[in-house]
Amino acid sequence: MHGNTPYAGSPTADSKPTPERRRTLRRELASVAASTRELLSDEFIVGGEISDGDDGSLRATIAVRPPVGSVISAGIDPDATDDADVDTLARDLAAGAVFEAKHAARDTHSSAS
Repeated sequence: MHGNTPYAGSPTADSKPTPERRRTLRRELASVAASTRELLSDEFIVGGEISDGDDGSLRATIAVRPPVGSVISAGIDPDATDDADVDTLARDLAAGAVFEAKHAARDTHSSAS
């Protein structure tokens, strides 16, 4: 996995975000972030945000900034997240961030030679 990953599903245009739905999505986002942080060293910064989509739906994005290299991010589908999805997404993000850091470090060492 390299770069952004489209984990978010297609939004439903007729659903208005309720405060409960926003809280649930925030908990899911926090769960993915915590699981991702457990897999990485403190050099990696993990964060997330919830925003309103263009069609009025909620959008959640989680991102990892490796010590070197580009940010790795993924969207979270607010309707289809369970424990298995959280674990899979956390592992995929962590692996992508480590790969990006390794790739960027290799490029840095290659250009220094």
